[in-house]
Amino acid sequence: MQILYNDKTDLLYLRLDDRKQVVVNKRLSDEIVLDLGEDDRIVGIEFIHASRQLNLERLLPIGYGSSS
Repeated sequence: MQILYNDKTDLLYLRLDDRKQVVVNKRLSDEIVLDLGEDDRIVGIEFIHASRQLNLERLLPIGYGSSS
């Protein structure tokens, strides 16, 4: 599993499967998108406006403040 966060866009991506594969995006809401791979298994989850939805301080092992 891999957690990627972009503080400039406030987008967090949770990658659950590292295999290369074709994925299909399924929007669950305006702020959550699932990436579905083979057999409709969840490959990743994208959180738009992540800091509004998640406690990033608990989720990320390092500081997430804006880099100027």
